[in-house]
Amino acid sequence: MKQHYLFLAVVLFLSLVYMSCKDYSGIYTGYSWQGEAQGVLLSDATQKIETTLTLDKKSKITDAKILFYVKNKKGEWKTRQDTNADVKIDYSITPTAATPQSGTNEYKKGASMFTIKTNDLMSFYSVGVSKDGVIAFAFVEPMTRYMFEMKFDSKFDFNKTIDSLTIGNGGIVPSTRTSGSGSLKPVQWSDLSDKNLFGFYRDSYIYTGRGTFKGLTPTSTIKEFLEKAGVSFVDGKSVAMEPVYGFYANGGWAGNYKAIEQFLTGKDARKYTSLIDWTNQKYAKGINKENFFGLDATSGATKTVQNSSDGISGATVRMSRESTSYQRALVNANIIKESEVVKGRF
Repeated sequence: MKQHYLFLAVVLFLSLVYMSCKDYSGIYTGYSWQGEAQGVLLSDATQKIETTLTLDKKSKITDAKILFYVKNKKGEWKTRQDTNADVKIDYSITPTAATPQSGTNEYKKGASMFTIKTNDLMSFYSVGVSKDGVIAFAFVEPMTRYMFEMKFDSKFDFNKTIDSLTIGNGGIVPSTRTSGSGSLKPVQWSDLSDKNLFGFYRDSYIYTGRGTFKGLTPTSTIKEFLEKAGVSFVDGKSVAMEPVYGFYANGGWAGNYKAIEQFLTGKDARKYTSLIDWTNQKYAKGINKENFFGLDATSGATKTVQNSSDGISGATVRMSRESTSYQRALVNANIIKESEVVKGRF
């Protein structure tokens, strides 16, 4: 019996020695993709997330790269992180509200001053000033995923506050739905008539806690808001400018993924085996027997892993897909097994 225990002790000791001496250095890539839960193969997917980790000998992450690929109608792969955009403004147009999809009513786009070509509009904003001093502003709101437009002539009182412009009084106009996956899905705009641009979430921090509009509040002036976006004023009058654009808050997809990459760099991959703490019960209850997250309706569970204010692993976007891709890179590094991968909701 003693020999048996001695043998087990030796095996355990050698295993620990092996683990401590194992060289993890290398570059490892993992994927998650749209449709995996329905049996779609990676090779047939039209959307995928690719995580590439560079590890040193002791499994420290020395570099991380995360890319969200979308295949366009031409069959070309484009990344959501591409921040290039082409923006044109027609100042003669008065924006009108889109018709939300509800019941038998189909979505119908409203009139828009903006023509925008870009890979993804998450957290997008744009502003321009005509030669006559007319200001056109577009702002993609994250909760509804609608693009709201504002139009100010040269006589506008720019000392008005942001919260004084609402859907109800026509100060902000939801002209275009940029995505159907918003967490707040309007049925009719009258239900949201009192909402201002920073008022769709319980905390305006998600709009102004970081990035372009950092430090603003709903009681900040329209002038302060426009200046943050790049508009200049001389003697109270706006200065003509060509359209400019950007991605506010965490910086859209590019900013969020960069935040994850920075968060991961320096971490020990053997200790940080997921981007999400799956011991959190509201997440854990959402994992089914096949290790898919968010597919089944379970009491007390959520189908989304997201923290819009403080972020998760550096990002404020939904994170279960990204975590899957990260974990699969760890599988290829022989740090975890495929059976341990939680397959997120794509």
